[in-house]
Amino acid sequence: MPESKRGVVLGATAFLLWGVAALYWPLLSSSEPSEILAHRMVWALLAMCVVLLVTRRGWSWFPSVLRSPRRLLPVAAAAVLISVNWWGFIYAVSTEQTLQASLAYFINPLMSVCLGVLLFSERLRALQWVAVGLGVLAVAVMTVAYGVTPWLALLMAATFAAYGAVKKYVDLDGVRSLTVETMVMFLPALGFVVHLEATGAGTVFSVSPGHTALLVGSGFVTALPLLLFGVAARQVPLSVIGILQYIAPVIMFFVGWLVQGEEMPPARWLGFALVWLALCAFVVDQVRDARSRSRASARAGEQAGAGVGTEVGEQSGEEVEEEAGTPDEQRRRELGQPGKPLPGDPARPESAE
Repeated sequence: MPESKRGVVLGATAFLLWGVAALYWPLLSSSEPSEILAHRMVWALLAMCVVLLVTRRGWSWFPSVLRSPRRLLPVAAAAVLISVNWWGFIYAVSTEQTLQASLAYFINPLMSVCLGVLLFSERLRALQWVAVGLGVLAVAVMTVAYGVTPWLALLMAATFAAYGAVKKYVDLDGVRSLTVETMVMFLPALGFVVHLEATGAGTVFSVSPGHTALLVGSGFVTALPLLLFGVAARQVPLSVIGILQYIAPVIMFFVGWLVQGEEMPPARWLGFALVWLALCAFVVDQVRDARSRSRASARAGEQAGAGVGTEVGEQSGEEVEEEAGTPDEQRRRELGQPGKPLPGDPARPESAE
């Protein structure tokens, strides 16, 4: 299978797993979301250590990260943001508010665009402004539909968008960055788990072996899609990744609507319709921009090739001309007497020697 197709398959699998994860966390309903989050952090570190071992990346890079606050602080900030995002997602799907989780990841690209404008002085194209405007209108409609502001969806979207912005300052690849992020949160999470078990509020040993296995498995549920995503991101264009990412919220939407039976009154349908319309504008803009960049790159390549061809042609012509010489010199070479005069040539004085 070509690398590009394999990248699409791996990326689609990653987002599929993220979407299906909405069915995983409710299986841990005996535990509070905060306890599930703590176990997710603890066991995610074990999972990342296994990934490092399998991929043979080693640990030689780790001491330099610890010695450099400039490298460590962005990773620590990313760890806090992704932890809040994880808690919001676990809380949403565990309390049968999966539609808010779906809404969060539908509007996340729009949040990212807004952060790009605010933090990195990026300029929006016309369709991007249309998408942002529709997204704001959708949130307003959702606020009316829910009766309150969908703060959980906004929290997840904002923290994940901020997480992506902070990651711009992290000079580690995805696997190493996530490993350090889980290390940053490991001790607080482990301390919280120990506290819960010591006070009798923990559930890791008191429910069932299956429950314990699910808590341990939470780390691998976290690490596996991230690993697949990291491989896919290196093999396919970001424009393709941007389209694939909507697989997860679509699955979450159907889990919330069809599996968990959340209500979908007309106002909520209207809100989601506005979000989907905004995303259509966003995707169309991405595709158009990618095509224009591709055409510009192709034109630049053709111009560069034409310039090189002309230069080579001129140089070749000069070499041929130099080699050919004058017509008389060509006749002398044909006669095998390059140094002798031809009939009709003026006599040349003989050498003094």
